[in-house]
Amino acid sequence: MVRRPGELYIALISVHGLIRGDDLELGRDADTGGQTLYVVELARALAKQPGVARVDLLTRLIDAEDLSDEYAQPVEALSDTANIIRIEAGPKGYLPKEQLWDHIDTFADNSLRYFRDNNLQPDILHGHYADAGYVGTRLAHLLGVPLFFTGHSLGRVKRRRLVASGLSAAEVEQRYNMVRRVDAEEQVLAAAERVITSTFQEIEEQYELYDHYQPEQMRVVPPGTDLTHFFPALGDELQSPLFEELARFLKIPDKPMILALSRPDRRKNITALIEAYGQSPELQELANLIIVAGNRDDIDDLDDGAQEVFKELLIAIDRYDLYGKVALPKHHKREQVPLFYRMAAASNGVFVNPALTEPFGLTLIEAAACGLPIIATDDGGPCDIIGNCQNGTLIDPLDSSTISAALLELLQDRPLWQARSEAGIKGVREHYAWDAHASRYLDIVKPIVARTGMLERKPLSRRSGTYGDRAIFTDLDQNLLGDPDSLRELMTELRRYRKCVQFGIATGRRLDSALKVMKQYGMPEPDILITSSGTEIYYAPKLSVDSFWQKHIDYHWTPHLVRRVLNDLPGLKLQPRIEQSRYKISYFIDRDIAPSLDEINSLLHREEQSVNVTLAFGQFLDIVPIRASKGMALRYVSDRWQIPLERIFVAGGSGADEDMMRGNTLAAVVANRHHEELSRLVEEERIYFAQQPFASGILEALKHYDFFNGCNKTDPSA
Repeated sequence: MVRRPGELYIALISVHGLIRGDDLELGRDADTGGQTLYVVELARALAKQPGVARVDLLTRLIDAEDLSDEYAQPVEALSDTANIIRIEAGPKGYLPKEQLWDHIDTFADNSLRYFRDNNLQPDILHGHYADAGYVGTRLAHLLGVPLFFTGHSLGRVKRRRLVASGLSAAEVEQRYNMVRRVDAEEQVLAAAERVITSTFQEIEEQYELYDHYQPEQMRVVPPGTDLTHFFPALGDELQSPLFEELARFLKIPDKPMILALSRPDRRKNITALIEAYGQSPELQELANLIIVAGNRDDIDDLDDGAQEVFKELLIAIDRYDLYGKVALPKHHKREQVPLFYRMAAASNGVFVNPALTEPFGLTLIEAAACGLPIIATDDGGPCDIIGNCQNGTLIDPLDSSTISAALLELLQDRPLWQARSEAGIKGVREHYAWDAHASRYLDIVKPIVARTGMLERKPLSRRSGTYGDRAIFTDLDQNLLGDPDSLRELMTELRRYRKCVQFGIATGRRLDSALKVMKQYGMPEPDILITSSGTEIYYAPKLSVDSFWQKHIDYHWTPHLVRRVLNDLPGLKLQPRIEQSRYKISYFIDRDIAPSLDEINSLLHREEQSVNVTLAFGQFLDIVPIRASKGMALRYVSDRWQIPLERIFVAGGSGADEDMMRGNTLAAVVANRHHEELSRLVEEERIYFAQQPFASGILEALKHYDFFNGCNKTDPSA
C-alpha cells in the first residue's frame, strides 16, 4: 500500500456474523443483522473520503458446505481502497458469537500476523461489538495504535432482555458467556480512546452502567441512511399497485395519509394513535390512517404480546367506527417500505412514531429522507433527529391530545408541511447520509491519530461483582409522590449507586398510567417496573416485557368468570378501561355497603376461582391471578436476578404492598401510610416504621439499614 503523507489507513473489526460485500443475508440469524450491514457500509463510506488511503474490515473466515464460498475467500474487494479481510480462527464452520469466545485470542494473533506479513500499520483500529472490541484492545496494545469502539449492544443491558425472555441468570451465563462478555467490554472501555454511539440516550442507558465509562471518551455519530433507497416522491406513487392494495380499505383513498410503521409491540403504542385519530372528527375528515404493523396470516398464530396489540387495535377501530378510514394491511415486503413513505409524502401526509420509548428512530430518518414530515415521541432518539432536521414535532406519547394537535397543525397548514418536508430531506443529507457520517467520523479520528486529542484517563476501578448485588423497590403513589424535594434527593442518591443497586417500582397502575405519572414528576425510568398489581414486569432500557412471567401467572385465570361473580355485588364498580389489563380486574369499592374482603374471597372460591384479592387505599380493589401479586413478582425478580431477598429493600404504604414487606426483605413503612391496611405490620419487629413521609421516609429507612454500605458510588467525588 502506497500512502501519501497524511492519508489514513483504518482497520475495522467485526468478528461474528456473515459478512460480505453484496446481498447480505440479513435476518438469517441473530448475528447477521443491522451490525453487519453497518460495518460494510461504513467501510465503503470511509474509503470514499478524501485523505483515506485504505480501509480494511477484518472478520472471521468461514468455510462451510451449507454457506456461500464467498465467506471462505481471504480477501474481498469492496472498492479500489476498501477490502473485507477474513481471518482464520477456530473451526472452519460457522459459529454463533456466544461460541466464539474460546477462539478470540486466535483471531487477534492471526490478525496481527496479517498486518505484519503485509507490512501494514493501521492508524486506527475500530472494534464493533464486545468480541471485536477485545481483539482491538489486544491489537492496539501490540501495535501501539489508538482504539475506537462501538458496542452496538452491551452485555449488562442484554442480560436484562434475556432474563425478561424467561431465562434464569444461570441459564443466561451458561448459554451466552455473559460474565466474559461484560469483562471484555470493561477492558475495551479501559483502553479505547473514543467510543462511538448513535444517540445520547444510548450513552446514559448503556455505557454509564460500566465501571470504566468516561464521559470524555463518548462521541455521538448517528448511523448513515442509504439514500439510493430512501428518496423523495417521484410523482407516480399514488398509481402504484401498493396504493391500490391500500385503497380497498378506504372510502376516500385520495386523502392525505397518516402513516405508522412498526412491530406489533405494546411499547410502540400504536393504539394511542388510533385513539387520537378516533377522538378527532376533524382528523378523520382530513386524512386516512395507515398502520403497517408487521406481517400476519392469522392473529391467533402470533405470540401473545402481538395478539394483544392487534386485539387492542381492532377494538379501538370498532369503538370509534373507523371502518373505511383506517388501513391495516396483513402483509408487506421489506423492499416496499420506502414506497410506503413516498406514497404518504405524495399524499401530503405525515409519519407518526408514538412509541413509549425509542432509542434511535431509524424509521423517522427514512421517512424524512422521502420528504415526509414526522411526529414522534419525546423520548430518546427522536429528540436528536427532529433537533437536527427541524422537520417535525415531538409529542407526549401518553397524551393523545398532543398527537392529534400535532397532526392537525401539519395537515391544515400547507406551507408548514412543505417547509418540514424540505427540511427533512436536507437534514437527512446533512446529518444522516453515509457521506455525512463518514465525514463526522474522520473529524473525530484525525486529532487522535495526530495525538492532539488523546483521552486523559481518570483513576477508575472495577466493582467487586459483575452485576448489582442489591435492589430497592417502592410503591409509586404512596411513597414517591407527594414531596418533590425529597423525591429529587432520593433520585440523586439512587443515581450515585446505580452501578450496584437495581431500582424498582411496584405499582397497581398499568404501564402507561405509571409512565405518565413518572414523567409528570420528572422521575427517571427504573431498572425494573412491576405494574398492574404484580401481573406485568418490565426491564429498562427498552421496557422489555418479561414474557415468561406472564406465561407463569396465566394459571386457572378466567377473568370473565370473575366478573360474572363480582359485577352485581353492591358497593363494587368497575374502574375505567384504562385501569384494566389482561391479568388485572380493578373495581372501586364502597366498603360501607360492599361485602368484606373475606366474603368476596369466599364467593370467588365457591365458584372455583383461584385468585388474589388486594385492597389499596381503602377504595381500590384488584383481582389478579393466584400466582400474581407485588410480592410474588418481587420474589420472582429476586430469583431470576440472583439478588438475595436479604439485600432487597422494600418501601410500602398501602395494603397492596404488604406481601412485599413480609418475609426476608428489608422492609420499611413510610409515615404517610394508609394506617388501617398496614396496622397488622406494627407488631412485626423487623419492619422499620419511618418517622418521615414519602421519599424522606425511604431515605430515613435506607440510612437505618445502612443499605449502601460496601456499594461504590458512580461518581467517586460525589
